[in-house]
Amino acid sequence: MHQPKIYAVLTHNDSNTQNLIRNLLDHVLVEQLPDLQQLNGALFSRSEIDRFMDEEERHDIKILTKGNKQPLKTMSSGEQKKALLNHLLQLDPDFIVLVNPYDNLDVDSQSDLKHRLHTIASHKTLVQLVGRTEDILPTTSHFFELKGDTLTKFDSPEAFWQAHNSSAYSFEGSIPPPLEPIEMESPELVTFKNVSVSFDGRQVLENINWTIKPGEFWQLIGPNGSGKSTLLQMITGDSHKGYGQDLTLFGHKKGSGESVWDLKENIGYYAPAITDRFRGYHTLEHMVISGLHDSIGLYVQPTDAELNLAGQWLQLLGLQQHKTSYFRDLSTGEKRLVMLARAMVKHPPLLILDEPTAGLDDASAAFFVALVNKIAKESDTAIVSVSHRKEPHLDPQYIYRLVPAPNGSKGKKEIP
Repeated sequence: MHQPKIYAVLTHNDSNTQNLIRNLLDHVLVEQLPDLQQLNGALFSRSEIDRFMDEEERHDIKILTKGNKQPLKTMSSGEQKKALLNHLLQLDPDFIVLVNPYDNLDVDSQSDLKHRLHTIASHKTLVQLVGRTEDILPTTSHFFELKGDTLTKFDSPEAFWQAHNSSAYSFEGSIPPPLEPIEMESPELVTFKNVSVSFDGRQVLENINWTIKPGEFWQLIGPNGSGKSTLLQMITGDSHKGYGQDLTLFGHKKGSGESVWDLKENIGYYAPAITDRFRGYHTLEHMVISGLHDSIGLYVQPTDAELNLAGQWLQLLGLQQHKTSYFRDLSTGEKRLVMLARAMVKHPPLLILDEPTAGLDDASAAFFVALVNKIAKESDTAIVSVSHRKEPHLDPQYIYRLVPAPNGSKGKKEIP
């Protein structure tokens, strides 16, 4: 039997993936992939799931969940992707285009999907568009790289891997000190003691015991639905589930009169979705300084000291020459670095990073991870990083793992 070809296209944050996908699916000749022009393709991507979800919600047309009472939007990311893949296989296309297939999946779901794709690849052509080299199937036979609209073919797998050996980044200089250090009297920033949480009668967390001290670097991990977001929301004050629990935040027992804003003054927080809130014309200087004021943009005249501090951070990031450029004009990777500087500019006692490298290419992710490691080593800020993906150079001191159980997830401290 003829072995189908398996293509891998390494994408970057500036790659025009939509144009390539459209050409492949519309039978437009792609010079480097001529064999696919006359074939029928199908798309496996997050955007396709969103499209089917919209059809289901707006028109009550069930395609991926046909015969299933559960709405698509209530399924986990793993279940949604499984439903999409089943649907595509029923259509029996000549090839399937896979766009970052493992994004938003926990470790077990990633493993299950990789195993299934490996089986599918034995009898069907796959075209992988991935931003991370670790996501490429091991049996891949043809390698490409997409930069902008330019698709480059590699002569051999060896040539591709030689050109894309990942390495750690390093920064010159130290992270800038805060203008005004935040003094903490308590030796513990966060303390959970036998905390259990239920939603609609279903217990999600059971007897969580977790203490975070100044300067510690934690990675919080666990499968989808294990309660990671619930834990974070109790720390940030965004969940009422912390009330009535033995939970102490920054020296104060939860429910002792503190406001959400009191908590947020001690926390630097970053998730990729926050970037979308900054839609105006904010300069890089003002973006960093806004972290001192906890504002979406800067609406006060910055002081000379604030401008100098912003300049030090931008110098560290290699963006000093763009200090008056607009944040909206940066690449995705550059935006993440500036947002991390914004979250860290006042050296908060606790820095929370929620899936910070999701959607980044290898180079941008490595740069971001290097900055996180540097902050961990050179400051007294405690860090909690949440991610489904194990970044190769991330260097946490401790792991707090949530392990699902019949009566809710239990917590387990581990040393990497």
